[in-house]
Order: sequence, then C-alpha cells, then structure tokens
Amino acid sequence: MASGWPRIILHADMDAFFAAVEQLDRPELRGKALLIGGTGPRGVVSTASYEARPYGVGSAMPMAAARRRCPHAIVLPPRFERYRAVSHVVMRTLGAFSPLVEPLSVDEAFVDMTGCEALSGEPRAMGESIRGAVFEATGLTVSVGVSTTKYVAKVASDRGKPDGLTVVPPDEVTRFLHPLPIDRLWGVGPRTRERLEARGIATIGEVAATPLDALERWLGTLGAHVHALAQGRDARAVVPEREAKSIGSENTLDTDIVGEAAIRPWLHRAADTVAGRMRDEGLAARGVRVKLRTSDFRLHTRQTMLAAATRATRPIVETAEALLREFDLGVPVRLVGVAAFELREGRAGEAEQLDLFDAPREEHDEQLDRTLDAVRKRFGERALTRARNLDRGPPPGT
Repeated sequence: MASGWPRIILHADMDAFFAAVEQLDRPELRGKALLIGGTGPRGVVSTASYEARPYGVGSAMPMAAARRRCPHAIVLPPRFERYRAVSHVVMRTLGAFSPLVEPLSVDEAFVDMTGCEALSGEPRAMGESIRGAVFEATGLTVSVGVSTTKYVAKVASDRGKPDGLTVVPPDEVTRFLHPLPIDRLWGVGPRTRERLEARGIATIGEVAATPLDALERWLGTLGAHVHALAQGRDARAVVPEREAKSIGSENTLDTDIVGEAAIRPWLHRAADTVAGRMRDEGLAARGVRVKLRTSDFRLHTRQTMLAAATRATRPIVETAEALLREFDLGVPVRLVGVAAFELREGRAGEAEQLDLFDAPREEHDEQLDRTLDAVRKRFGERALTRARNLDRGPPPGT
C-alpha cells in the first residue's frame, strides 16, 4: 500500500444527529439545550444536543429524568422522515468516496478507503475530505475515525466528538486502545465488566495481557472475541448496502389500553408508517409482524406471510388487524408495533405481480398511498390522514 496501511477503514458518525437537524432547520435553537424524544409520561430521550449533555442527560434516559436534570432544555418530538431524508444525503456523499459504504444506522457508517490514496490522499486527508464533503452537503458536522479495522475506527470516531477527526495508524493501535476502560470493547456489557474487574482487569491493555485460555474459562466464547479486539485484531470487511431485515414502527402509550377497539387505531398508525417507509425505500414485504408489550413488560408477537410482496398500506393494515385477533386482548397493553419483513428491493412505483382480480384495487391503493405520501412530505405528517385513524386521538408527544 502507498500509505503503508494494510487496510484503510473510516467510521463516520454524525454529531447529535437528531438534535443537529432540528437546530439546522430552526436557527433559533442553535446553542440551546435540546432534547429529542417522547414527551409523554413514558417518553425517552432519543438524542440530546451537546448543550444539554453537561447536565448528565443522554439517549435512552427517561425524558422525565432528563427534564429534571436539565429543566431549561427545549423538548421536541422526533421527525424521523426528516432525519431519514438527511441520512440519504449523508450516505450518498460517503458513496462518492468509495463504493464500499456500510450504514450502521441513519447517522453512522463504515467506509473502506483501501487503495484510494491516489485519488483521496493519505488517510488523514481522506478523513478531512469526508468531513468537509458532509458539511457542504448537509450543513451538519460529522466525526470521523480512521484506522485499519472497523473496531478501532469506531472507537476513534468517538474520541474526537464533536466535529473531530482521529487517525490511528497501524503502529499506534495498541497504544491507542490499551489505556481505555474495558467497556469500550464490543461485547463487554455491565455483567462482563463486573466479572473482569473482580479479577483485577480494568483496561483493554490488561485484557490483552491476560492469557487467552483464562479469558475463555471466565467468559466462554466471548473470551476469544475480546482478546482479539484488545490486540487490535478485527478482520471483518466493510459490507456495502446492508440488507434491511425488517422495517418497523411502534408506539409506547402514555397510559395502558385494553381491548381491540382501543388498540386498533394505534395498529393502523404503525402499519401506515411502515408502508410509507417501504415506499420511500423502494422495498416490498412478504411478511407482517404485530408486537404488543403488556403492562407487565412481557413482549408478545404474531406474524404471517403474505400471498405476494407489497408496499401498499391496505394489505399491511388488513393483515395486522387479522393478527391482532390472535392475541389475548383482555390484558392491559403499553406498546403497539407493526413490522414488515422478508423485504425485497424494487424501484419506487414498480408494480408487484398481482392477482388478476386484485390488480385494479391494488393500482387504486398505490395511487392513494402515494398521494398521501406526497401531501405529508410537503405539509407535515398530520396534514392528511385516513378516516380509520380519526378516532385514535393525538399521537404521543403532541
């Protein structure tokens, strides 16, 4: 390699993505503490702006607790369609540098830049170019980590946040990793950390120095995994265009509900959202899954396969309704969700092979769905709704 690197892997991670998009769209929010998430009694924080984080708030925290810690924060419900639209711009920008882009979520991705030195310069120059290109395309900052493996690149991107660039050359990998705490190793959660700390192991360097057979005795198959990462070894390739396994939507309710009549409007809302996302992404589904979480926090699911792949709202809703009748609906429910799975790609608007007698109806549904999609994108999610959704009341957080 011209750079002397066996591989050049970048991890690009948008900074406080949801909050940053809101501050971009509403300049009056810039510089202010901002919490994105559900605003109901059971709401959680999806993203906290960097102005809010010094108060000890962060993602996955109950919104009520976050507001107590940062009472002056502005709280906004998430706008996922807007975030996905910006994400598409980010991923397209990364794809201009390399065909090997592996999205991990809407706001982060790996990029394999191996062999691109002649076009993009040395690894540091690659990182700077990507940061500049993303900012030019979106007006948002991104933190980038560059190293020889996916694992080290991801750890490195977090080191420089926000709006940073951290480059870890091959000969500096262990020096970079070894002082870090053991919970920075992928796969080391609270229980594993406690087990290692009980044996006097607190840093990644101490994991690397521990004999492999000892780690395997203590941690089973996880032992070999963490031992390899602690020494900077991670052979996984960047896999472009990771296939989505499913597309889902769910609502955690402010108060528990009981019975089909109460659950059905929320089921419709989730199914409508799922179908819209499939149309946006040019996907069709062969399977539908319904998920209910009861008041005792137990999760219950039912699923079925469709006769033909679809992205139309009507068959997704009707299938979800049929599945709903398979649950015990006499118990209180706190979460309602719908997911589409067995996804297949296709151009947006491309017709699926239909049953002869269903074809006219499906074509009408497709036209209606796309009209609703267009109106909502232009005027907002609540600008136009289906009659069946009118009795569901306001969505969470409004």
